[in-house]
Amino acid sequence: MRTLRTLALALLIAGLASARTVTLTLLVTTDMHGNLLPYDFYTAKPAPRGLTKIATLIREVRAETPNVVLVDCGDTIQGVPLEGVYQHVVRFGKMPLGLAKPAGLDGDPMLRAMSELKYDAMVLGNHEFNFGWKNLEAARRDAKFPLLSANTHVAEGAGRPFEPWVVKTVGGVKIAIVGITTPTIPMWEEADNIHGYSFTPGKDAAAKAVAEVRRKEHPDIVVVAAHAGLGRDARTGAPERTDLPGENMVYDIAEGVEGVDGIVFGHTHGQMASGNIGKVLLMQPKNWAMSLGRMDFTLDDGGGSWKVTAKSSRLMPVTVDTPVDAGLEALGKPYFEAAESYLKAPVALADEALSSEFSRVRDTALIDAIQEVQLAYAKADVSFTSSFNTRVRIHKGPVTVRELAALYLYDNTLYAVEGTGRMVREALENAARFYLPCVADCSGERLTNTKMPGYNFDMAQGVDYEIDLSKPEGQRIRNLRYKGQPLADDRKLRIAINNYRAGGSGGYTMFKGATVAWRSNDEIRDMMIEYFTKKKALPKAADGNWRIAPEAARVALEREAGHERGGSMQ
Repeated sequence: MRTLRTLALALLIAGLASARTVTLTLLVTTDMHGNLLPYDFYTAKPAPRGLTKIATLIREVRAETPNVVLVDCGDTIQGVPLEGVYQHVVRFGKMPLGLAKPAGLDGDPMLRAMSELKYDAMVLGNHEFNFGWKNLEAARRDAKFPLLSANTHVAEGAGRPFEPWVVKTVGGVKIAIVGITTPTIPMWEEADNIHGYSFTPGKDAAAKAVAEVRRKEHPDIVVVAAHAGLGRDARTGAPERTDLPGENMVYDIAEGVEGVDGIVFGHTHGQMASGNIGKVLLMQPKNWAMSLGRMDFTLDDGGGSWKVTAKSSRLMPVTVDTPVDAGLEALGKPYFEAAESYLKAPVALADEALSSEFSRVRDTALIDAIQEVQLAYAKADVSFTSSFNTRVRIHKGPVTVRELAALYLYDNTLYAVEGTGRMVREALENAARFYLPCVADCSGERLTNTKMPGYNFDMAQGVDYEIDLSKPEGQRIRNLRYKGQPLADDRKLRIAINNYRAGGSGGYTMFKGATVAWRSNDEIRDMMIEYFTKKKALPKAADGNWRIAPEAARVALEREAGHERGGSMQ
């Protein structure tokens, strides 16, 4: 008996001695949108972002541990002009605006760089479809890694199908990455660009793919990589009201799909260093290659098979001091030069010198230019926008792409919501809070409300109105008219607003929860460039559809704006 006990103890000790612990590290990027270089093309200034800087962080982690898997969650081949100009060349065989094609544009710049970094997979994003089948197939050929999407289906004869998952064995541990793409692409994309493609609900596809990969491949870890957002408030579980139905389903996958260890995701341009829904670990890196996501899994094989014993995640931000990868920087040089030649090119004419200096005091042609674009693309009755940059000065004559882009500094998308006259009135009353009351002749008193950022002062187009600063807040909008008639509160209207306003930001709660009739796939700035490239001319003058009253208040506000000569940013 003693001999058997001794033998059992010896076997146990031997088993414990042979047990191994391994840490597998998953590195993640998402929504890079062509940001290969640390450069803001619209301001022509350096910026703390870009895959050339992310590459340095990747190499640092690989030097620390050999057990690394690297994936991207999509929206990679569309975005800044570095990619946009290249995609135009692929699609049309020439540079935009008739510019000369430089040498060295040999393959997609982002996918070439990602291949150099040995990415293991990339998930399809909605913007991968922006340029059509030809461009997407060309990008796939340039990638030395699979493009994943378990819920994107390709009709027979329409091209190669996409893999639902990829399985990698690293450090003896087998990890499966299941790709999911937001399925609402047909709501945004031109029909010709997605001909032959169909998209199924993300949660259903994830459940099917996770079950299949576990049955067929027996992975030790399963991670869903999704080009989709949470879709619900991370704390309360309440649905996000601005989402299109089925657009963002990460929360639902985490809550309702068995066998998932972690989810890495993107699409919404937010960030989440670490979060948990049940036992599922969540992480979202920042867009534009501004941070690298790191998810670590610790596994133990003491029981004869690998078991996850711990997991954690964090974000590694890019800073101004993060070095660039010299090799990738050289790879990007010809694409950079092509993009700069495009940005410097004239695309429209200004018949008069135009300025945004007083755009928060009176109606201006430059803000009307934004409104014109929004009304056209959203097919709206009324449009709201703000002045995001009061430093824009455009001389009479040719207007370059970069000058036009400076009007809209932010990457907002455009919504058309189903609204009413009351919604318009309440939005304008909220905007009027940007001003303080005008007492007597308004002299000697500051009239700008410094507690309210200038970018939250929205102006409307499609209606005529006055803002009377002699009245108290909530009662300042006078003579509000639509098509020459007083605007009734119950009048139904299609209203163009940006994605932040649709979420109720800046006090515009009247828009939150409104039915979204349409949402753009492109950013408003890019729509402006496209629109005026075709139209060729900016508005000559404002139509004067709104004004400040009394006249003494307008004069005082113009004096304030002239003294400050500054621009606020969102």
